Amino acid sequence: MATMKSLIGLINKIQRACTVLGDHGGEGMSLWEALPTVAVVGGQSSGKSSVLESVVGRDFLPRGSGIVTRRPLVLQLHKTEEGTTEYAEFLHAPKKRFADFAAVRKEIEDETDRITGKSKQISNIPIQLSIYSPNVVNLTLIDLPGLTKVAVDGQPESIVQDIENMVRTYVEKPNCIILAISPANQDIATSDAIKLAREVDPTGERTFGVATKLDIMDKGTDCLDVLEGRSYRLQHPWVGIVNRSQADINKRVDMIAARRKEREYFETSPEYGHLASRMGSEYLAKLLSQHLETVIRQKIPSIVALINKSIDEINAELDRIGRPIAVDSGAQLYTILELCRAFDRVFKEHLDGGRPGGDRIYGVFDHQLPAALKKLPFDRHLSTKNVQKVVSEADGYQPHLIAPEQGYRRLIDGSISYFKGPAEATVDAVHFVLKELVRKSISETEELKRFPTLASDIAAAANEALERFRDESRKTVLRLVDMESSYLTVEFFRKLHLEPEKEKPNPRNAPQPNADIYSDSHFRKIGSNVSAYINMVCDTLRNSLPKAVVYCQVREAKRSLLNFFYAQVGRKEKEKLGAMLDEDPQLMERRGTLAKRLELYKQARDDIDAVAWK
Repeated sequence: MATMKSLIGLINKIQRACTVLGDHGGEGMSLWEALPTVAVVGGQSSGKSSVLESVVGRDFLPRGSGIVTRRPLVLQLHKTEEGTTEYAEFLHAPKKRFADFAAVRKEIEDETDRITGKSKQISNIPIQLSIYSPNVVNLTLIDLPGLTKVAVDGQPESIVQDIENMVRTYVEKPNCIILAISPANQDIATSDAIKLAREVDPTGERTFGVATKLDIMDKGTDCLDVLEGRSYRLQHPWVGIVNRSQADINKRVDMIAARRKEREYFETSPEYGHLASRMGSEYLAKLLSQHLETVIRQKIPSIVALINKSIDEINAELDRIGRPIAVDSGAQLYTILELCRAFDRVFKEHLDGGRPGGDRIYGVFDHQLPAALKKLPFDRHLSTKNVQKVVSEADGYQPHLIAPEQGYRRLIDGSISYFKGPAEATVDAVHFVLKELVRKSISETEELKRFPTLASDIAAAANEALERFRDESRKTVLRLVDMESSYLTVEFFRKLHLEPEKEKPNPRNAPQPNADIYSDSHFRKIGSNVSAYINMVCDTLRNSLPKAVVYCQVREAKRSLLNFFYAQVGRKEKEKLGAMLDEDPQLMERRGTLAKRLELYKQARDDIDAVAWK
């Protein structure tokens, strides 16, 4: 079985790594939260700082009135070999060793002010301090701001609740051991620490009670009812502590001497002598260390299960956002082509109905084009007055003898020219739909989200291709319209009875001008014949225009949307390929964080496997 030193040391190592990566919060239980820790909880002036300094054997914590601890202090104690030099290290200054513990106090004060300023505000961002000494046991303690009932000058009214909320975030965790500090010269029933511990740990299985200031209780009183568990019973024994007096602090009495003085107090005390072996800061440190080691061993299976679950989740997210890209040009070109194909698949799904959007093209053919054809001004163009005008102008000085051939052709050509507008509008409408589908496909291609530059390049190339397809489609539909003018369907007119109905002669046989040779009914007949022919042409174009548009635009978009882009990419230099794969900085940062966290979890799992079952 693993030794206490190696097991707690391993947990300390993992906790430091978690703090570096910020892995101590978020959804669900983080690895940091799953690791057993000891949270030191107490009211202001309860003797919290003295207890911690007694456990460490060094005078290193800031002192003063009001709220002195304004940020959580994660204190990791590492027992070293006898005779080695004591030193401290801060996680925010990893390359600096502090052998002077007065400098440690100053660094805690400065680091606190760096986040909270010189005000009396608090922050939940922890300070991580490791102390290496032969005079400590392997243990991790978290010193939390002292609970208070009243805000002092310079503090917001919410400070009381803010501190309690911060403390709760630590002690509510099921793997947190609560070290509840209560001054013995006050009623335990009113202790802030015990009150909070009772709320979050009603069974008392996670709570260790510490009674401080035993030596300054009123004469004739003692704390035996508490220490022997009669006043307030916990599952773990209460421990009494004798703090250094203010005079000892002012005289800078050595902490080792203070420990010796504390032992002498309990051994010679008539009230507490029978409990002397279970009292004092040295016993408290050993008790906590042994219990912490036991809890760690019990929690190893759940910790390993959480690590494995976290590794799976990180791998899944890395797969989703994409793994790092190789640096050689061949791999980069392959990646670019694969991403293009991924976009192309999404785009085709939109056109073929796997995703919404392609149906809008059919809407152009089924609704927009017929509606545009119905609005064409044939009624005006083929009105009796305009027919008479066009026919007369076509006849010139020699009126037609039987049928106005040139007049018919002019009327038909003029009517057919109106079809060019709806034909071009159909091309533009489908072009707009295709451009919109390109935009949607870019945004819906998950693989492209990490490469905004490439996504932009693909969108530009696709839109350029669509422009070429539109130009070709416009030429084609205009040709279709021109074809209708270039050769008329003769059989249609041969079936018509084109004999003009002449008006009855003037009784006086008076001569009439050429324009009045035929009556209005004659011109109405011509207009009706032309209208019938144009309707036939309209039906033809209504069917042929969508075919041309699909052939020239939709079909080509499906077949060769990125062909030109592929050819360009194949000729690019390595540097330009790398630039195309330039990622979103936030995504790169996220991947880097995930990679570090993945490395942390894997290393933690390997370390636990190597140590836990020795």
